[in-house]
Amino acid sequence: MPVQIFNNEYTVLPANVLAEWATIPPAIAGDAMNRQNVMAGRISPLSFGMKMAGQARCVSTLAGDNAALHAVINYLQPKEVLVIDAGNYPDRAVWGGILNTRAKLKGINGIVLDGAGRDAAEMREMGLPIYLSALSPAGPHKGWGGSINDRISCGGVAVSPGDIILGDDDGVTVVPLAHADEVLDASLKRMANEADILNKLAKGEDTSSSFPNPELEFIS
Repeated sequence: MPVQIFNNEYTVLPANVLAEWATIPPAIAGDAMNRQNVMAGRISPLSFGMKMAGQARCVSTLAGDNAALHAVINYLQPKEVLVIDAGNYPDRAVWGGILNTRAKLKGINGIVLDGAGRDAAEMREMGLPIYLSALSPAGPHKGWGGSINDRISCGGVAVSPGDIILGDDDGVTVVPLAHADEVLDASLKRMANEADILNKLAKGEDTSSSFPNPELEFIS
């Protein structure tokens, strides 16, 4: 079966805007979206200390098949994040050291894989941020289709080409491109508010009014 390529081009964010997004933790962005668009906990960093921000280049594959992943390499643009729906299939790796090397040479900012990878030690040494749901030494098969540049589901969240992908030690959050401005503004306000609370705590001030105070029922 052929790999389908969709014509879903997106507006590329200016470098200064993307740099501002890189300061926003995924947790903050998720909170700013009513705690939605946060990927499932199975999507975790290959190693701690990884951090990424970029616009999504979307790919879907059939379980255990990575033909579409070899094809998408030619379409990757610098600063993108490659987001892969591999069906959360844990028993056959569709990503490994060779594909990771090719992707890194394209200058992308990271990879999110809802599926299995391998060559973990090799990929850690490369330093390219990668988030995935499983590791397996079993290699992939090829030639069973897939899609490039279409809307996908990854980690339980819908991802469209151009959406903003944020990752750190906590995991991955998706910010729909159509709502980027409002989410960025809300995220910056939340960060300022948290900084203010931490500053007050450091000074020994009472911050209890900043948090919910549920009714308590005392049982003797």
